[in-house]
Amino acid sequence: MKKHGVALLVLLALCAIVSVGAQAKLKDGFYFAQETAYQSSGWRDQVVLHVQGGKIVAANWNGISTSAVLDKKSESAAGHYGMIKASKLGKEWHEQAAVVEKYLISTQDTAFSKYSSPEGTTDAIAGASIHVKGFFELVKAALAAGPVAKGTYKKDGWFFAKAPAFDKSGYMTTALLTIVNGRIVDANWNAIYKDGGDSKYVRAIKGTYKMNAKEGEWNVQAARVQAALVKQQDPSKITVKADGKTDAISGVSISINDFIAVAAEALKAAK
Repeated sequence: MKKHGVALLVLLALCAIVSVGAQAKLKDGFYFAQETAYQSSGWRDQVVLHVQGGKIVAANWNGISTSAVLDKKSESAAGHYGMIKASKLGKEWHEQAAVVEKYLISTQDTAFSKYSSPEGTTDAIAGASIHVKGFFELVKAALAAGPVAKGTYKKDGWFFAKAPAFDKSGYMTTALLTIVNGRIVDANWNAIYKDGGDSKYVRAIKGTYKMNAKEGEWNVQAARVQAALVKQQDPSKITVKADGKTDAISGVSISINDFIAVAAEALKAAK
């Protein structure tokens, strides 16, 4: 009886292990998450994960800015981020981000919590002195959200374009689209001012743009247009009137024609 009892306990233990393993196995697909708001630095981080065979096989840590520029990795690779000057490791942000991505893939540690400071730095990942807590929080958020449904675009990534010239108000429209699994998951509309300084978005946030429309300040209305594009997945599906405005998006009285045109230009590289 004792032997049978021991055998039964071993069998139950094995079943429990298999059960836990099955629960822990991730569903194949592409996952996405982004911060709910911009950081004080002006960046808003994003994470894209690719799960295959129940494991994370690719991780992409990136970000978008309030400054009407390219994505964080592109800006860093071009030397515009400036972390290398302050880094004790002598590495730019994108180089350190790659180390963190590789760590996640090699360890599959989606519950990482080995932080060495309240700010979220760690001693557990050699070659990375940047704050990694936000990355791992986004990893958890992406997995919790589930896989991104398949879209119609052929290429994934960050696609940027800007208007060919400044408009009458002195702004040059920019568009940065994030595509995951062929689907637009984020749209960023902004503009550069002819005399430099803050972007259109930052001016609107600070109150120096001063549009004062009853539908809301420029950034508030722009957010509605961005959401409409993510929903429609195609700029051409948003009707624009001859005056550059639209009746297709509730709460929007601003001209959107420049953004629609620039977004369409950016998306050419994704088709």
